[in-house]
Amino acid sequence: MKVTQFGLCAALLFGATAFAAPISYSTILNGLNESPPNDSPGTGFAFVTIDTAAHSLVVSVNFAGLVGTTTASPSHIHCCTDVPFVGRVGGGATEIFPGFPTGVTAGSYMMSVDETLVANFNPAFLTESGGTAAGAEAALALGLAEGRAYLNVHSTFLSGGEIKGFLVPTAVPEPASFLLAGAALAALVIRRTRAVAG
Repeated sequence: MKVTQFGLCAALLFGATAFAAPISYSTILNGLNESPPNDSPGTGFAFVTIDTAAHSLVVSVNFAGLVGTTTASPSHIHCCTDVPFVGRVGGGATEIFPGFPTGVTAGSYMMSVDETLVANFNPAFLTESGGTAAGAEAALALGLAEGRAYLNVHSTFLSGGEIKGFLVPTAVPEPASFLLAGAALAALVIRRTRAVAG
């Protein structure tokens, strides 16, 4: 019994230190990653950095070429799917990102979320995680680390999500890199639009 308790304490301690430094994740957003997959020409990418020491979640999203326009519940992080990196649906972990552009087919977004506030987590996810912001933050950090969290953008074309991507570990992008990637994304969408029109 003492060994089991020691093992549990060691696991909890290791888990706490494993997520102490900021960890960044990224994903490519597209319709094929949705569940079920769809043929939307929309595409995008997202960078998410979670810092459990500072209790912050920084989210950056660029998207373009959506068939529908973003809705009142445009984007948030879902966690945790039953199977890592599989297109199944997981419940919302974060609340809808405040200020995310709505009524558009393309846009950019960047926000830092305070993870000490229970209002920044989906109520169901908060309850499943013990009812505290700390529990929800830990569950989200674990889900991200296990590849069981994704970000998607909801639109009038598909209210459940038009484009989606599972978040995977990545290097932190510099702001200039993020803007350059946004310009490249816009050029790709313009090229696709001209190809379809021509």
